[in-house]
Amino acid sequence: MGFRVSQLVIGILCMVAIANLQYGWTLFVEPINQKFNWGRPAIQIAFTVFILMETWLVPIEGWLIDKFGLRNLFALAGVLVGIGWVTNAFASSLGMLYLGAVIGGIGGGIVYGGAVGNALKWFPEHRGLAAGLTAMGYGAGSALTVVPIANMIKDRGYESAFFAFGIGQGIIVLLLAFVFRAPRTGEVPVVVTPVAQAKKDSTPMQVVKTPIFWLLYIMFTMMATGGLMATSQLASMAKDYKVADVPVTLLGLTLAALPFALSIDRVLNGLCRPFFGWVSDRIGRENTMFIAFALEGIGIILLLMNAHNAVAFVILSGLVFFAWGEIYSLFPSMCTDLFGKQFATANYGLLYTAKGMGSLLGLFGAYLIAVTGTWVTAFVIASSFDIVAALLAIIVLKPMRMRMLGKAG
Repeated sequence: MGFRVSQLVIGILCMVAIANLQYGWTLFVEPINQKFNWGRPAIQIAFTVFILMETWLVPIEGWLIDKFGLRNLFALAGVLVGIGWVTNAFASSLGMLYLGAVIGGIGGGIVYGGAVGNALKWFPEHRGLAAGLTAMGYGAGSALTVVPIANMIKDRGYESAFFAFGIGQGIIVLLLAFVFRAPRTGEVPVVVTPVAQAKKDSTPMQVVKTPIFWLLYIMFTMMATGGLMATSQLASMAKDYKVADVPVTLLGLTLAALPFALSIDRVLNGLCRPFFGWVSDRIGRENTMFIAFALEGIGIILLLMNAHNAVAFVILSGLVFFAWGEIYSLFPSMCTDLFGKQFATANYGLLYTAKGMGSLLGLFGAYLIAVTGTWVTAFVIASSFDIVAALLAIIVLKPMRMRMLGKAG
C-alpha cells in the first residue's frame, strides 16, 4: 500500500505543478489587454487553444503512455509546460500567444491524462477517491500561487510572472518524471467494490462504438462549459461588477474580492474532487452526479444574481467551483468502471476531449458577453446545461449503465 500511495502522491504533485496553466490564466487577461489592446475575446482564444490542446490530444498521449510508459512522456511534458509560459512571457502578437497555448496545452495534457489514468490503475477499489485526489492537485494546486502571481504581475509585470512560474513548473514535472510509473503485474490487489465494474477491458475503438460513451461525452461537455467560462472570465466579471478591489473579510482574513475569490475557488475546486469521488464510491456515480450537477446549476444563477455584492461574489464563486470540479473525478471513475483499467488512460483520454468541446462553447459564451454587454444570457445557458446533465445522470445514464454491466447498484 505504501508504494501505491507514493505513486498517487507523485501524480498529485505533478498536477499541482501545472495547475496555473489553466487556473492562473484569468490573472493575465486584463494586463495583456491593457498592454496590447487586443480585446478580451481575442485574448481568450489563447485559453480555448490551451484547453483544446490539453484535451483533444490526450487519447493519443494516453496511448503513448500505455505503450511506452510514464517516465519518458512526463519528462517531455516538463519541458513543454515550461516552454509554454516562457513563450507567453515574450509574446508580442496574438499568434505567439496562441503558440504558447499550444505548447503548454500539449504538456499539460500529458500530465493530466497520465496522472489520472495512473491513479485509476493503482486503486481499483477506490477509483472515485483516487481520481478525485489526483484531480484535486489540478483544481487546488494554484491556490497558494494566486496571490504571489497577482503580486508579481502588479510589481514586475505579467511577463515576469509567466517566465518565473513557467520555469518553476517545468522543473518540478521533469524531476518527478523519473520516479513515476504504472503498476506491474501483481502490484494491484483484486478487490470487490460496491460500485459495479466491467469484467473485461475494452479498447478505445470498442469504447467509441458504445452509446453510453457518447452520453457521457455529452454530459461532460455540458458540465465543462460553465466551469471553464467561470475559470477564464472570473477576473473580468469582477471588474465589470466593480467588486474586484473591494476588501472582503471572511474567516478572519481580509483581501480584495478578486484574489480572495480566486484563492477560495481553487481550494474548494480541489477539495470537491476527492470528496465527491469518495461519496460516489459509496452511493453510486449517478446519484452523486445528480446532486453535484444540480448544485452547480443553482450556484451559477445565484452568482449571477449577486455578483455586485463583493462578499456574495467570493462565497458564491466558491460554491460554483465546489460543485463543478467533481466532474474530473466522477467521469474518469465512471469511464473505468464501464470499460476496464487496462486501457484506462487512453479511454479516459477520449472522454476528456469533451472538456475541449466545453471550452469552445465557453468561447462562444465570451462572445455573447462581449456582444450583448451582459453576463446573463451566457450564464443562464451554462446553468441550464448543468440542470439537464443532472437529470440525464438519473433518468438515462443510471439504467443504461445497469443494463450494460448486468447488475444493479
